[in-house]
Amino acid sequence: MIFMFRHVLNYKSCFFLKTGGNRNCSNVRLVTSVSVLSDRDVRRDCCFDYLDFVLQWANSQAPRLPKAGETIHGHRFFIGFGGKGANQCVQAARLGAKTAMVCKVGRDVFGNDYIQNFKNNGISTAYVEQTENAATGAASIIINDTGENAIVIVAGANMLLGQEELQRALTTIVNAKVLVCQLEIKPDTSLQALRMARENHVKTIFNPAPAIVDLCSDFFKASDVFCCNESEAELLTGMSVTSVEDASQVGLELLNKGCGSVIVTLGPQGCVVCQPTNTAPKHIPTTAVTAADTTGAGDSFIGALAFYMAHYPTMPLEEMARRANLVAAVSVQTVGTQTSFPFQKDLPTELF
Repeated sequence: MIFMFRHVLNYKSCFFLKTGGNRNCSNVRLVTSVSVLSDRDVRRDCCFDYLDFVLQWANSQAPRLPKAGETIHGHRFFIGFGGKGANQCVQAARLGAKTAMVCKVGRDVFGNDYIQNFKNNGISTAYVEQTENAATGAASIIINDTGENAIVIVAGANMLLGQEELQRALTTIVNAKVLVCQLEIKPDTSLQALRMARENHVKTIFNPAPAIVDLCSDFFKASDVFCCNESEAELLTGMSVTSVEDASQVGLELLNKGCGSVIVTLGPQGCVVCQPTNTAPKHIPTTAVTAADTTGAGDSFIGALAFYMAHYPTMPLEEMARRANLVAAVSVQTVGTQTSFPFQKDLPTELF
């Protein structure tokens, strides 16, 4: 099974992957959650735990992004579900994992809708909590005609995920195979979850998004895979990332901070993988495609990466990253976030 803990802000936060038995090692609404995925194709259950951010979002499409103080006409508007953790959970589930979420949403229409969205994606809602103390997380997204986007999020109920929720999910965490976390919930909550996972030999993926300059050094040490994009890497290191060579240098800098391994994603240029067993960073290119909407591409990548770590634990990290690149490349060819994420049936059989 795969368990994911997340804050639902359109799904951002953390998640765990588990195995039964031995371990192989415009406006959007937000929700905090954990999800569990179960892969029946493996002889044992593989589980993901997501400690994450959940949200419902409103998406406006316009020819260009507006300047400060400017009002422009758009040509399309629609509402969807998001949050980094939740997005990643949905992508992992669509690749074949059975999932469950641990999260918080408001006791409002948006929270109700998000719970139903989980169910529609085959995700267990047994650990989804609703609160009267905050609204469901939300995000506003504007996308221009070239696929670039600008996003504002309001965390809402996501920020109420804490120690009590982690303790209630303790059994799930310690039996997980992989845990994925982000920074859309309280950093202390994400760090505690990562520590709990590491103490129980659960593999961890940490996505430092949104990045913060003064990130606690313990996050690096608690990350088996530290996965960030160019802007996040630049903020964390103070080093500009405009090329594959820059990403390689930044990746090594992050690796030296104590990460088990580092992946720096580069959009259409693929990603760079840095590991202590290989002193030379490895550039993993991706397939060239025409992007319709890049929103959620990084979440698609991480959800796929988590799936491969749970389903194929002996696969080299570079190969996992190559396959995750290809999954994310499919997602950017369709408008929307979770709605753009491919199912296993939509992908080439050689990816599985």
